[in-house]
Amino acid sequence: MLLLEKINLALNRLLVFIGGFFLVGMILLACANIFSRLVWVPIRGTFELMGYFGAVVTAFALGYTQLNKGHIAVDVLVNTFSKKTQRIIRMINHLLGALFFALAAWQISIKAATLMRTGEVTETLRIIYYPFTCAVALGCIVLALVLITDLLKLLMPEKEISR
Repeated sequence: MLLLEKINLALNRLLVFIGGFFLVGMILLACANIFSRLVWVPIRGTFELMGYFGAVVTAFALGYTQLNKGHIAVDVLVNTFSKKTQRIIRMINHLLGALFFALAAWQISIKAATLMRTGEVTETLRIIYYPFTCAVALGCIVLALVLITDLLKLLMPEKEISR
């Protein structure tokens, strides 16, 4: 379990680091576009790049946010249940979440393969965009891995986790 947690942490730190570069790129592009609009020459493709970069930033932050329990959870009703019932509900939640994001990653990967095969490019800048689609699939599969790890933590007794 400890190895799986270390892999999760390293993988998510790497993705957040890469996502940070895309976020800095978004900030620089937005500032440059604002400045260039002052002289009535907006940067071509800004809207396009902001969308693709934003998708990468968001997808790469999913797993890290789950590791830090940063996703919104409404547990008003669940907190009224016994600890055992809460644990079962959390297990079901992690299982369904992992299945959903694994399925999403699979379908997004199929879409990325289609985009790569057809050679589809963006409208304004004419750049290939299947790498952005692959990045979103990667973010989804990493989130699924984190959710599976969370599920395994709930399934294993506390004594085994502390080893």
